[in-house]
Amino acid sequence: MELLFLALLVLIMAIALGSGFPVAFALPGSAIISIALAAAAGYLFAGNMDAYFAQGGPGQWLSAGVTNFRGIYWEADRDTLIAIPLFVFMGIMLQRSKIAEDLLITMAQLFGPIPGGLGISVVFVGALLAATTGIVGATVVAMGLISLPAMLRNNYSTPLATGTIAASGTLGQIIPPSIVLIILADQLASAVDQAATARQTLYRESTGELTMPSDFAVTSTSAGEMFLGAFLPGLVLVGLYMAFILTVALIRPSLAPAVPYEGEYDRKFVGKVLVTLIPPLALIFLVLGSIIGGIATVNQAGAIGAVGAMIMAGYRLREGEKGAFTPAVIALLALLGLAVVLGFYEINVKNIQTPEDVTGVILAVIAVSLLMLALIWSGWRTLTIEETLKGVMIETAKTTSLVFIILLGAAMLTSAFRAFGGEDLVKEFLGGLPGGFWTQFVIVMLVIFVLGFFLDFIEIAVVVVPIVAPILLADPSANITAVWLGVMIGLNIQTSFLTPPFGFALFYLRGVAPAVVKTLDMYKGVIAFIALQLVALVIVGTNPGLVNYLPNRVSLLSETAPPPQNPRLQYCIEEFVYERVQMEGDQIRGAISTARGIDISYLPEDLRDELAESFDKAEEALTLIGDIKTAEAAVEEAATDYRPVHRLVRGLERDARRIDREIEELEIIVRRSGPNGVYSETRGERARERIADLEAERDALLAQIPGNWDDVHDAFIGFGQAEQTARRDYRRAVDDAYAPVAEVVAIVGSTDVLAALEADIRALSDLLQTSTPEAFVEGIEPVRQALGDVEGGSDIRSEVNAARRAMRARTPDPEAAREAIAAAVALFETEIEWRQRAQTDLLPALATYDEAIRDTIGLRGQPRLPREQALFIASCNSSHRDISLNF
Repeated sequence: MELLFLALLVLIMAIALGSGFPVAFALPGSAIISIALAAAAGYLFAGNMDAYFAQGGPGQWLSAGVTNFRGIYWEADRDTLIAIPLFVFMGIMLQRSKIAEDLLITMAQLFGPIPGGLGISVVFVGALLAATTGIVGATVVAMGLISLPAMLRNNYSTPLATGTIAASGTLGQIIPPSIVLIILADQLASAVDQAATARQTLYRESTGELTMPSDFAVTSTSAGEMFLGAFLPGLVLVGLYMAFILTVALIRPSLAPAVPYEGEYDRKFVGKVLVTLIPPLALIFLVLGSIIGGIATVNQAGAIGAVGAMIMAGYRLREGEKGAFTPAVIALLALLGLAVVLGFYEINVKNIQTPEDVTGVILAVIAVSLLMLALIWSGWRTLTIEETLKGVMIETAKTTSLVFIILLGAAMLTSAFRAFGGEDLVKEFLGGLPGGFWTQFVIVMLVIFVLGFFLDFIEIAVVVVPIVAPILLADPSANITAVWLGVMIGLNIQTSFLTPPFGFALFYLRGVAPAVVKTLDMYKGVIAFIALQLVALVIVGTNPGLVNYLPNRVSLLSETAPPPQNPRLQYCIEEFVYERVQMEGDQIRGAISTARGIDISYLPEDLRDELAESFDKAEEALTLIGDIKTAEAAVEEAATDYRPVHRLVRGLERDARRIDREIEELEIIVRRSGPNGVYSETRGERARERIADLEAERDALLAQIPGNWDDVHDAFIGFGQAEQTARRDYRRAVDDAYAPVAEVVAIVGSTDVLAALEADIRALSDLLQTSTPEAFVEGIEPVRQALGDVEGGSDIRSEVNAARRAMRARTPDPEAAREAIAAAVALFETEIEWRQRAQTDLLPALATYDEAIRDTIGLRGQPRLPREQALFIASCNSSHRDISLNF
């Protein structure tokens, strides 16, 4: 019965959408109707409202009270979604200020003389508008009104012209900042949590181990990472569009002829191009640059974009009038001034201690005040000139409300879909497909592509993604990142604007195109660009580095970058070290040999022994890194024969677990059936018969497992354990090889700090003789704290603490305090003697040795990754690594 109501849910939704009923009400309405019918049927025919629900049911939901409704409400109450109204405001403000018209006219004059120049200019402007406005309808309408007549007037092919405009207008869906990417990031955030739980469960069921290694965990994503991940794929798509138009123009010039510029390319024209291009480019730099540079979050970048758009609109609406650029110039000067102040002063209003701090805060306040003046001035202009600001606010409110209502409705629909067992059904269908992950992925992509013919991008993102994303992300065979999956879905969803009959870009263009342009020509024109989008999908799918590299790079180079000992970085760090050792192994061994000859006989015994052992560990590490590659090669060789058997057995076990879950559900029905039970005796009997059939089916599946599976599995696990042992031994060796070197360098480096405390330490004896116990305890405290900041000064500090304790006792003991102070002075003299000698003789040699091994053996011991290593690891981690054989 659950499947019947699941089909009813889909049917009601399809009828509602197909009849033109508003999406915002079709999604929750179909969920409410189907849930109500299922609950009523269960109450009438089974005596239980929850009888025809695979998961939960109205009875359980109502018993959860307000908590259940909060679960729905919180779908639209996440911080990620704050950026949506900000970017919508930015886009509509720029569209109302006629920035798009200026760009189209100027770029057409610039690119026109080259073959296909008008088409290329449309793509170029489409990319710029995508990175600033991101509003498909506004972009297509502007291009249709300005560029389409010019292209037709200059004998451009009608299909090519219309296809170029429609496709270029959709670039805003994949080139950040994009509302699609924000919604996808929001949906994928919850999908990652579900996938992580599913992968952890799979690991536990497959291996019997309770804890899964952290480097096997599902990688999450955020709106900022989605923006970074989509940047290069967006450029790839722009490049494909331009290359296609140029190729068509060169092969068949009559379809896209060159259009000579009637004016002159003089200084005035260059100035016009710069004035037109620089403001939107500057806005793109501020918005995307602040995200890429780790300066601002996506929400903060959205606020920057909204403010920047208002300032640009402020001068554009007064174009040609005196003082039109005054607010923009004030804002620019304020930003430059603020940058200078931040460069020379540490601005912290909670920590003003010096006159310089006061000066810095005053200058910062002046700069911020000027920026606020420019913003208020520009806002007043947009408010008073043609009521631009009012119109923008109204459109922003409408668009944002639409998105959020759809999100709430989709959350209700998804909950109903899961309640009727739809998610399990999809999971079983995809899991039963031959070919593993990539077959599942291709099927999902095809479904999304087909849905694009009939549904808008928001419906696809909020209905389909929550269902399929957890399944794809949990699969360890591909081990994909959430940002890659999101960008791939985003690229696929983009085609929904072009695919007839419901391609919204086609509707927008049809509304402004002249009557001479036939709808069929528009359909013909977008076919090539749909094909190019599919080509881009294949390129990005086969080259995950295009998506993953930028997020990894920004993460590893940011101030909050993970340390080199982070488990997720170890594989790529070892790849880097192995490559470096292959190239520079002789130099590293030479540095180790030289270090062995350093005279360290005068060091304290513990430091001397640790430092001498560290040289042996460094030599050992060079051998162990090779052992890792040997063990890895053995695993890869064994995997050739093991993988097919593993795939077969894990598939059979997965099907058996699915049957076990179904048996557990039926056993509940059996226990609750009977005269006084929730279910009738007849249904209980049917459940018993079904359990017997399922148990026989499960036993038949498990009987197909090869008899030698345990031996084959144990043999392969042995290879895997050998590799893990080699990696663990290497990591211990490099840690033991570098830590003593770093410790000695730090201790010797603090010699001058310790020497500066000599007078204070020696004065403690006089302080003890001339002071009361209370005064002595108070006077010794600064010395004790200062010793705590000295590397390797813990022994001296312990004696000072002993003197302090002796005088703080209920009965002060001056003699014990005197002995402790004498011991502290003796320790100080010993320490300062060997430290000063090491400072001259040892420190330069260790610095040379440290320089030789820092980027290889000592890499794990660094507080953060150096730039070269960070870039290598960012590239290495950009590829997806199959980890399924560990499950």
